[in-house]
Amino acid sequence: MHKKLFADANSDYGKARYVICGAPFDATSSFRLGSKFAPDEMRVASYNFETYSFFFDFDLDETDIHDAGNLEVADNIDETLTKLSIPANKFVEDGKIPIMLGGEHSLSYPFVEACKKKYPGLGFVVLDAHMDLREEFHGEKNSHACISRHVLHDLTKKYVSIGIRSGTREEYDYVRENKIRMFSSDDVFSMGIEKVVSEFRDYIKGPVYLSIDMDAIDPAYAPALGTPEPYGLTPRDVRTVISCLAPDIVGFDLVEIAPAYDSGGTAVLGAKLVRDFIAANAKASL
Repeated sequence: MHKKLFADANSDYGKARYVICGAPFDATSSFRLGSKFAPDEMRVASYNFETYSFFFDFDLDETDIHDAGNLEVADNIDETLTKLSIPANKFVEDGKIPIMLGGEHSLSYPFVEACKKKYPGLGFVVLDAHMDLREEFHGEKNSHACISRHVLHDLTKKYVSIGIRSGTREEYDYVRENKIRMFSSDDVFSMGIEKVVSEFRDYIKGPVYLSIDMDAIDPAYAPALGTPEPYGLTPRDVRTVISCLAPDIVGFDLVEIAPAYDSGGTAVLGAKLVRDFIAANAKASL
């Protein structure tokens, strides 16, 4: 069992509150491939940590976590999304909080969709360096560069992005024209992350799906990324968002680590953020 499952994911499915699953797919990645290996690398890294979180004053031994392993994917994105929708819907319908380890960012869609079905007022908060608001990219409608556009168009208008510092002129125009709530990494730097969260907290009130594209974080902290972008967030910024939103989060994912591009530090950080989410959410539910 050691390192094949996420650390402390010792519960069976039936009694688990949290279900971790891997989605090992990266075929639409546009700069660096390799995020399909991230779920297993984060599982290995997760054994680095104690069960107790001093920051959240919570021990992961006090909650039930199940690792469903890596889910079945296909060779192409469209079929992969269809395959992922089956377990995503089951997890949510069974009252679990899904934790999806990507893989590329396009894989968030079926998990957000599953949560939206159960929670009609769902909000979507995404931490990302990139807008991801294209209608298609390199001829692919379901590219990782289009995930936010599809969530906005198909699933929920209660949308907030944090950490943005890259996009086309057309994407920035789209944000302005549609009054989309977007906070750049420079906004976070100048305002402070607590102020940023306070700016949208009432708007996003209610059930929330939190998606963390690891490239939201500055590559100084997380270099092993599919599309690294300088001038990013700090890990503490991300932890603060998790902490502030934790009581309302009903679905979570962490995506876009490409483990081959460092000596393991980015996967360690990813695993820690997953554990931080579980601790924060579980503590809030007490």
